Amino acid sequence: MNDRKEKAAPENEVPEDTAAQQAEAPKAPSELELAQAAAEDFKRKWYAVTAEYENYRKRTARDSARRYAEGRADVVSKLFPIADNLDRALASCKEEATRKGLEMVVRTFEKLLEEERIEVVDPVGEPFDAERHEAIMAVEPEAGQESGIVKEVYRKGYVQDGKVLRFAQVVVVK
Repeated sequence: MNDRKEKAAPENEVPEDTAAQQAEAPKAPSELELAQAAAEDFKRKWYAVTAEYENYRKRTARDSARRYAEGRADVVSKLFPIADNLDRALASCKEEATRKGLEMVVRTFEKLLEEERIEVVDPVGEPFDAERHEAIMAVEPEAGQESGIVKEVYRKGYVQDGKVLRFAQVVVVK
């Protein structure tokens, strides 16, 4: 009978498979570790929201400044026809006192343009540029004239910071 008895495992010994499983099983995080992980997550989210808000604030300030500048340019561009009429009046004025008065008004307008960083486009003798000029007529070349050159400006153009506010209307040599 003794032969048939199996050896019983001692009560204090743990089978090898069970011991390996216990060693590999992750330990459940404590309350402190859970709270620290949550705090880190909230901190990351707070940094992200703060950065996003700062970007939003800068973008809206930039957009607001751009819209303000465009609004000012729109108002000044409504004065361009008045400047055209002043130039015509100045060109046809014969009386000296009236001429001086018109010149003062034109200088005041030019000063306003300078303050607004608006440049006059007066391209006589320059090559035609469709990005800044509007051809209203093409004329036959005279002796020594190149083709594609602006011969005459019918109406001045205006540019502000590289943006065309009004195209110069020009006469171009064919």
